[in-house]
Amino acid sequence: MAPQAVPVVMTFSGLDPTGGAGVQADIEALASHGCHATPIITALTVQDTRDVSKLFAVDAVLLNEQARAVLEDVPVAAFKIGLLGSVAVVEAIHAILRDYPEIPVILDPILKSGAGTALADDALADAMRSLLLPQTTLLTPNSLEARALAPNADTLAACAMAILESGCEFVLITGTHEHTPQVVNTLYGNHRKLQQFQWQRLDGEYHGSGCTLAASVAGLLAQGREPFTAVHEAQEYTWDSLRHGYRIGRGQSIPNRLFWAKGE
Repeated sequence: MAPQAVPVVMTFSGLDPTGGAGVQADIEALASHGCHATPIITALTVQDTRDVSKLFAVDAVLLNEQARAVLEDVPVAAFKIGLLGSVAVVEAIHAILRDYPEIPVILDPILKSGAGTALADDALADAMRSLLLPQTTLLTPNSLEARALAPNADTLAACAMAILESGCEFVLITGTHEHTPQVVNTLYGNHRKLQQFQWQRLDGEYHGSGCTLAASVAGLLAQGREPFTAVHEAQEYTWDSLRHGYRIGRGQSIPNRLFWAKGE
């Protein structure tokens, strides 16, 4: 009997030299869900576990050539998009997604670092809204990102509705930045709130939790899970990764996305 094919997820992500976020986070999360990652680097960064100090977007022509070479050779089952870096990169990804409309798209709209440093200017945010949101299957903003993407909305629910109006199919707004006893994540779709999830709030801050969540959803969709199941299982995996997290530097903790590989 021929071995079952391993689902492939193409991830457009930045390179984080700490290994906490970005492309390494995607690869570890996707491997944990039994998927093969084909990573396309969008930006190089200078950062530690405390903050990002420099960001250099890759050449959009090179990114386009890399992605299309893989897509012409490999059956990609899902796209995951993270740090973007430049409007030119957004435009290149938009053109690729337009040519592969049947592949689900998970977008983690990274606008700032965990410490609050801006990683996208107004032009980049506008390009994300106009070019990528209409092509997105699931957007995974935290509450700060949701408000930034829908600045005229007065509540998080209104933010979600505005984002859905842009053409995005589902929005999962995560509540780690809200001052609530538990972390409350809310899934929206079909012009309404679909489901709310509550998770124990863990102590400390974590570097790469958003990447982990978005990549997990992409991997589970690639494995054939229905969106509701993928969203729930991805949150569970991400919470376990944070619960097993560890500190390697003087800043935020790193999620242990390979916690399952060590026996309890």
